[in-house]
Amino acid sequence: MFTGIIETLAKVEKIEKENSNVHFTFSSAITNELKIDQSIAHNGVCLTVVRIEGDNYTVTAIDETLKRTNLSDLNLGSLVNLERCMPANGRFDGHIVQGHVDATGICKEVKNLNGSWEFVFEHEKNKTNITVEKGSITINGVSLTVVKSTETTFSVHIIPYTFENTNFNTFKPGSKINLEFDVIGKYVAKLLGKN
Repeated sequence: MFTGIIETLAKVEKIEKENSNVHFTFSSAITNELKIDQSIAHNGVCLTVVRIEGDNYTVTAIDETLKRTNLSDLNLGSLVNLERCMPANGRFDGHIVQGHVDATGICKEVKNLNGSWEFVFEHEKNKTNITVEKGSITINGVSLTVVKSTETTFSVHIIPYTFENTNFNTFKPGSKINLEFDVIGKYVAKLLGKN
């Protein structure tokens, strides 16, 4: 389980295709703390470390993961948000994040609010793709609070720290992002027969 509080960024160093899988090799400031078989969220996608060599580590994304996320859009030099799993004795700073991306969305608008930023995103209409004002949403692994919400769009506001220390500073209209909708909302929708 994750909390959506990003630890650092990782840079794509190598992309290797093998049948329908893709092996991504990253460099990061925390590589020396990682171990093989550890789960790490990359842009909100839970992936397992399969190899560590010096300052680089490798994870494998299968076809299903590539189809449901923005990982297939990564290029050499792309930056991804990283978060290791929450330790059992850790502080719960964000919200419940599973590392299971529900859908991708598109950045529609970025507004500089002279001290913060407003991002507007669009997603497909779906019975479990639910956002509510002041509810939680995970975008590229970042736990955020929804400001405005419709059936297919929502907005969030970003503080300078988040803008500078995640890949939000690379988003522009048309950027594809990973979305994990609030798990509590998904269970409520199921209980109410909405999916």
